[in-house]
Amino acid sequence: MTDHATELTCMPESEPSLSEDTQIALYGVTHVLASVGRAFVCLDDAFRIVHASYLLDGLMGSGISSMLAGRGVEDLLGTSVFGPGAPLRRALLEGQKREGWRATLQFGESKPRLVSITAAPILGGESNICDARMKYVVLLRPAEEEGIWSNAATFVSNAVVCSPAMQRIFGLVEALQHSEAPVLITGESGTGKEVVARAIHESSPRSNGPFIAVNCSAVPADLLESELFGHVCGAFTGAVRDRVGRFELAAGGTLFLDEIGDMPPLQQVKLLRVLQGGHYERVGESVPRVADVRIIAATNAEIRLALRQGRLREDLYYRLCVVPIEVPPLRQRREDIAPLAAYLLDRVTSQHGLIRRISPQATRLLMEYSWPGNVRELANVMEYAVAVAKIETILPEDFPDEIRAPQRATSAGAAAQDVAPEPGSLSNTSLLQESERLLAALDAHHWSRSEAAQALGLSRSTLWRKMRELHLADRRKP
Repeated sequence: MTDHATELTCMPESEPSLSEDTQIALYGVTHVLASVGRAFVCLDDAFRIVHASYLLDGLMGSGISSMLAGRGVEDLLGTSVFGPGAPLRRALLEGQKREGWRATLQFGESKPRLVSITAAPILGGESNICDARMKYVVLLRPAEEEGIWSNAATFVSNAVVCSPAMQRIFGLVEALQHSEAPVLITGESGTGKEVVARAIHESSPRSNGPFIAVNCSAVPADLLESELFGHVCGAFTGAVRDRVGRFELAAGGTLFLDEIGDMPPLQQVKLLRVLQGGHYERVGESVPRVADVRIIAATNAEIRLALRQGRLREDLYYRLCVVPIEVPPLRQRREDIAPLAAYLLDRVTSQHGLIRRISPQATRLLMEYSWPGNVRELANVMEYAVAVAKIETILPEDFPDEIRAPQRATSAGAAAQDVAPEPGSLSNTSLLQESERLLAALDAHHWSRSEAAQALGLSRSTLWRKMRELHLADRRKP
């Protein structure tokens, strides 16, 4: 045992509950894997970390590996990958191995690192060099060693990334990790703009602060100023106590202003003053407060059209659009549909303790559909399928009618060819694409504007306004 004791003195601080033989064996494996750039963690049957490779100290900061003992692996790699019911956890529970996955490595104050993951059950029974508690092993490799992205599904901040378009977006998110510049995210409703905003926040210097979201179109115009900046008691009728605004709640973190294009003009002016001066005042109060927030805004409106029509101030736009990000609709990134469907299915079934799989025929239908409501509609479809499926495998007949009748979307797209563009507004291509999207949803829902608006992620009044602008109001088929 003398040689063993001498070798152990050269090891980093080890887990006191592991036997000496196990510690020596783990140190040898760690040393070998470190030589090829691999860190690893060993997990027990409850997915708690029993051992963490000392290479994690080099990736994340001194002492991290010893701090991880006893923590859930989701604290290191995120709940979207290893939370209850998440894809990797379920695969390991079923005795399966997974390779080539991507996830964000983060713990405590450490900066996030994108890593490649291989996870597998530990084979073989109990031995004198392998602790009986160790059931699973997760190998970790810095993703930049393979190029930041690959064609494998990537899980970053609860987002599923596979298509080149989304890879570019999350590559930009990673590049912004040291920046606090304002970001303007554009894209159709339901594409995942808030998911991108949260990913930017979680990889930013403000990641330890709060992420506060405000939907500017959901708050009445006369209450939006109070919602953003707060008010004092007696500031207006009904103000019976002081109210803390979203700017104050987001102090030290990020304020996400969703649907900024629907913010009333007066509130746009006041927001612009805050962005320029860095201070705001509660309604009914003259004491300036520091706006210690990073602003991320989003809109599903066509920005250039909103600027031309005066619905969005040009000076506010340039203040917000320091870093522009456009999230493409789901129909333009079909590589994401299958992994997204699997992820959303796992999320739904884990809530109900069910097991469901998608048949190849059902997956084919999902790939062929135009998804006018984007990821939000896909989430609804998977929840519907889980509710109506009679067996463990989800079949085409478990989907709503509009998914099983994609020809409706095709005929709606053909009808859109006759739409005349508004002079001086959008290009013909943009108009036709928007017309096709609206007509597909209307036709799929038998021209019920309420149902179509819900599928599109729009309010009923917004859908009606778009229909008037695109001259679709009289296009219903007999």
